[in-house]
Amino acid sequence: MKQETFENRYQHDWQAFEALLEQLEKRQSPSVVQFATHYRRICHYLALAKARTYSPQLQAQLESMVLRGHQQLYNRKTQFLYNSLQFIVLKFPALLRENWRFFWLATALFYLPGLVIFLAIQWDPNLVYTIMNPHQVTEYESMYDPALRHLGRERQSDTDIFMFGFYIWNNVGIAFKTFAGGILFTIGSLFFLLFNGLFFGAFASHIVNVGYQSTFFPFVVGHGAFELTAITIAGAAGIKMGYSLLAPGNLSRLDALKQSTKVAVQLLLGAAFLLIIAAFVEAFWSSSTLLTPTIKYTIGGLFWLLVAGYLTQGGKGYAT
Repeated sequence: MKQETFENRYQHDWQAFEALLEQLEKRQSPSVVQFATHYRRICHYLALAKARTYSPQLQAQLESMVLRGHQQLYNRKTQFLYNSLQFIVLKFPALLRENWRFFWLATALFYLPGLVIFLAIQWDPNLVYTIMNPHQVTEYESMYDPALRHLGRERQSDTDIFMFGFYIWNNVGIAFKTFAGGILFTIGSLFFLLFNGLFFGAFASHIVNVGYQSTFFPFVVGHGAFELTAITIAGAAGIKMGYSLLAPGNLSRLDALKQSTKVAVQLLLGAAFLLIIAAFVEAFWSSSTLLTPTIKYTIGGLFWLLVAGYLTQGGKGYAT
């Protein structure tokens, strides 16, 4: 193909890509898919121009567009990483403190019923069957039996990475249900917080009754700081979302829901970040039988202090 024909056939694509570049360089936000598609085409056109030894001017023009496109891709990746880090370190904890009423309500709904059922089952062990069925009771006993060589779910040491993925899937699923239930005028979030709190309190109390606390509490103390906190944050986000439907103020219910959802989703993302850490700790630390309970209690206590410090001090002075 002659250069003149090549230029006439593809000039429209080059002009379209130039327009996309100008938008990006002006800090506007064109379609990412559209930009990526055009960028691949320009790279292909440059390869063809070099292979067919078209004029140096044409090759220089295409090289300039490829270079500018590469810079925009690099800048977008760098900006994404910067924004993600800023959100985790500054914005998320500051946003949670702005919504402290929802957080403490969710925390109370999770821990207080759990504490009540824990004490009740200590008084009457058979009450555990009001929360858990016999199969669940047997399953949890087998997970924390001190006579066994493993802790938690049965698995081989070379499957830690698989269990890491499993814990992420499981924990995020629980948190998302707790969050999404809030759309039902807070009812779903309230239910899942109460249920999970009661369930945790019931099996923890039963584990104490059967004498397995020496394996259970060292196992949960580490990842619990991140996991349990994340679940209450997800519940707080769901309650905030549902409360906007109950008390929309001067807005319509739809507008109030849209406004609260923007904040609630950010809280959920922060909870997901904590759940990923929880899954990592549970898979690679909590299940280890090489560490003594003293070490696990010490590190677990530090994890709780770390989470408390992060949520109370992180992003102080940051305007959300």
